[in-house]
Amino acid sequence: MKFFIDTADIKEIRRAKELGILDGVTTNPTLVSKIGRPYRDVLIEVAREVDGPVSAEVISVDYDGMVREARELARIRDNINIKIPLIEDGLRAVRTLYSEGIKTNVTLCFNSVQALMAAKAGATFISPFIGRLDDISSEGMEVVEEISAIYANYDFTTEIIVASVRNPLHIKHAALIGADIATIPFDVFQKIIKHPLTDIGLKKFLEDYSKIPK
Repeated sequence: MKFFIDTADIKEIRRAKELGILDGVTTNPTLVSKIGRPYRDVLIEVAREVDGPVSAEVISVDYDGMVREARELARIRDNINIKIPLIEDGLRAVRTLYSEGIKTNVTLCFNSVQALMAAKAGATFISPFIGRLDDISSEGMEVVEEISAIYANYDFTTEIIVASVRNPLHIKHAALIGADIATIPFDVFQKIIKHPLTDIGLKKFLEDYSKIPK
């Protein structure tokens, strides 16, 4: 399973990278707005920092606008893939970009049939938003399980990015299902490392070591 970090903060990206487990980055306009710098400048910095895929989102919601923005963003660096919303014009844009060899991450997916359409259109990645489904009392991980089964049935190569991750349990369930990728906020990255018994055990070892005669 690959771990992406869901942020536009270069300091968070570098800290995750230092752990040796970072495979890519996802961004969106909300995350970039927190940085307080021009969108393109942030994307250039992030794409240079990591070797793996970096998702950059279009702002347009019409076909022509999405395709135009996608071509511009793809020129930033080879590891940039384009986040496209799962709407009708978005699927059209994905098909065009696929034919041009531009990789896409279809975002704002909330059910498995949407994911099926994205795969058929040629999406490189599909991003089901599990946390937002949980927020409205739906089972977000059930959608991931359905997508995984459908893609396996038809040998789609579209990779599943489990998005809107809120806690370590989301990551565990995604891994058990066999999702390809989880994109994880930095605070959840920190949570998955920690366990109270690890802290207790380490404290005990250090205490016992201090009792050893010097």
